[in-house]
Amino acid sequence: MKMIQEKDVFEGTNAELAPILGELDQFIHQAAHEGTALHEVELAVWRMVLKLGRQVLGQFLALHGPGDMGDTVTLPDGQVCRRLEGIHQRSYVSIFGEFLLERTVYGSREGQKIDWVPLDDRLQLPAGKFSYVLQDWDQALCVEEAFSQAERTVQRILGLKQSVDSLERMNVQMAKQVSNFRAERALPPAEEEGELLVTSADGKGIVMRREEGEKAPPAHRTKGEKTSRKQMAIVGAVYTVDRYVRTPEEVVAALFREKRTETDRPKPCHKQTIASLAYTDEEGTHSGIKGTYTWLLDELWARNRMFVKEMVHLCDGQDALWEARDTLLPHRNSTDILDILHVTPRLWQAAHVFHCEGSSAATAFVRQRTLSILQGKVALVIRGLRQMGTKHGLTGSKKANLSKVCSYLENNQHRMRYDEYLAKGYPIASGVIEGACRHVVKDRMERAGMHWTRDGAQAMLDVRSIHVNGDWEAYQNYRIQRETGQLHPYLSLVEGDNFQMAA
Repeated sequence: MKMIQEKDVFEGTNAELAPILGELDQFIHQAAHEGTALHEVELAVWRMVLKLGRQVLGQFLALHGPGDMGDTVTLPDGQVCRRLEGIHQRSYVSIFGEFLLERTVYGSREGQKIDWVPLDDRLQLPAGKFSYVLQDWDQALCVEEAFSQAERTVQRILGLKQSVDSLERMNVQMAKQVSNFRAERALPPAEEEGELLVTSADGKGIVMRREEGEKAPPAHRTKGEKTSRKQMAIVGAVYTVDRYVRTPEEVVAALFREKRTETDRPKPCHKQTIASLAYTDEEGTHSGIKGTYTWLLDELWARNRMFVKEMVHLCDGQDALWEARDTLLPHRNSTDILDILHVTPRLWQAAHVFHCEGSSAATAFVRQRTLSILQGKVALVIRGLRQMGTKHGLTGSKKANLSKVCSYLENNQHRMRYDEYLAKGYPIASGVIEGACRHVVKDRMERAGMHWTRDGAQAMLDVRSIHVNGDWEAYQNYRIQRETGQLHPYLSLVEGDNFQMAA
């Protein structure tokens, strides 16, 4: 009897599909006869497909009915729930438009907390009203472009109107499972990993919204005052790479664009990135540095158990990052390297103390000292710069600038054994972390006029890092499974023929 009832519903709904299919068939023949432009036909067909999809999805929902499971239901924990009076409605926004679901609910009595909704479990509905498919498509656009632009794009494609606020809230909701996903993500196959395991970190500022009660910036700003305040996102990256042995001369030639980089240069393997803002937990408030370096440690342990593989930590000269490295990352089998691309700008500063900017003499000055540093002669370069300063009788700002350069090189000298690093095939430039700062933060979060709340910024950083890491589809599947398990613990009660379909 039940199968006959389902067939009646199916046939009744099919009758509603026939006019749409007939309209589509008539349109195609008429467009062909009239010579309608292909792009116009394409768009019209797409709109009819959306109309057809809405009808089919409506048919699917009609087959389920309200989910009436009888007067009472006994849950797996032994709790007996009774059917409450009246039908409870819920909105469901799909890629085909919005549906109003009418559901039978169970609990102790009307007005109290609902204990179980069979239809919600059967359909495995999300926490909010937006479908998982729509969430996926929405946020795949939002991680690449402004929320308002994503809203307009979805409306043009699906004819679906959403608010910017709803997209922002959806982004925060989507980010909630990122930490768990990272911790449970499958490790890369060992045979696909490179010989060296490399970690790196850097900071990138994000413009924040003024908090409630915070004063607006003055109309006339004094020196040092800024129109907006920034919070530093600490970007971290970890990857493996094969050794790439080079000579100092080859590196200098590449730095000064004297020859193209070799095409057989090893590429980073299974690169993962993260970006952390300051956060507060039960232990207090922490900078984003702790969050990022704790994650780096977890990645090192997962991908290099017992730290048997050679490791490299590449960074600029920021003291706070090196302090975090010393405190949180392992020292066994690990080498610290100052990014060579943070050394050469200092050499250019020194060059401009003695030579005009843009002059061939300045270029020769930097080239010669870069080569010497790559050859392991850092102390000689520092001594030479100080002697030049004395010889030229520098005073004022020039003397101060040269002193800063020498101090920087001196303080980082123990991380500048480039001759050894090159001979071992270690990377000496942090292009990966520079790219991560650009891809994860700058390209999305530093556009004109953008201001972020702390929670909104961290959510975007989390979701965007998933996208940049190439884990988007895996993460969508993961979070849906996790959320389904949390929201619908009684799925077994509505599996198969246990569920009462539409009469």
